[in-house]
Amino acid sequence: MDSNALPAPAAPAARPLRIGEKAPVFRARSTQGDVSLDQYRGRWLMFFSHPADFTPVCTSEFVALSRAAPGFEAMGCALLGLSVDSLYAHVAWVRAIQESFGVDVPFPIVEDASMVIGRAYGMIDDAALDSSSMRASYFIDPDGIIRAITWYPLTVGRSVEEMLRVVAALQRAFQIDAVPAP
Repeated sequence: MDSNALPAPAAPAARPLRIGEKAPVFRARSTQGDVSLDQYRGRWLMFFSHPADFTPVCTSEFVALSRAAPGFEAMGCALLGLSVDSLYAHVAWVRAIQESFGVDVPFPIVEDASMVIGRAYGMIDDAALDSSSMRASYFIDPDGIIRAITWYPLTVGRSVEEMLRVVAALQRAFQIDAVPAP
């Protein structure tokens, strides 16, 4: 090989998703059985990720989201969590939250140990070895279109009140009929 030759260009990195794009469909294991993004069609969905189970920031977010779940449900908006931890870690964490705070986590938490889902959503860089960039929220309409995205650094928790406000504002702005929660 010619020592002056340039290396071949690297494959382009996956880019983060954008507002107005279709949310990537996936099927995965969760704390409430297998889930598919398709099963949420017809209603609003807040799909959110967290860096790791058993951390103080993630635990406080999940306690707050669990307590606010009836508010999301009243707006016809489902909640779906995601992290790279194993399903077994998720189940143990849900039990620990119930035992420590008396709060049941009513929504599924998806296992993404291979980081395939996080990468498909642009939450994790293709070269990342861990999930440190995985504190993101995707507000997805009943047709599967991403209507809003929020990202926070690893050490900063999200405001559940703001999440509720965003869902309400999006529903007013887009006037898409959601199927009421069962």
